[in-house]
Amino acid sequence: MNIQVPTVVLDGSVLAVLTKEDTYGYIITKAMQELLGVSESTMYPVLRRLKRDGYLETYDKPFEGRNRRYYHVTDLGRAHLNEISQAWAEFRVAVNSLLEESDD
Repeated sequence: MNIQVPTVVLDGSVLAVLTKEDTYGYIITKAMQELLGVSESTMYPVLRRLKRDGYLETYDKPFEGRNRRYYHVTDLGRAHLNEISQAWAEFRVAVNSLLEESDD
């Protein structure tokens, strides 16, 4: 079954990956493809939006004669991830409750 990933889940997933370490777009995109089946064309707009909203910052690092753009979670981004995590925990409990009721 193919389920469309909600924006808030994408946001939380990207922020969670980046709280472990700063990294560049290709690595983030590959992680989201493996975890959620999200395409590269979906991920770069998400990264731009998270940066525009103040949840991410970027910086460039030289790599083999060119620059790689790295992403870093801001304090605002960490607070947003905390909000998403709390909301997800409540959502998960509600959905699990519904699914358990349907098993009866």
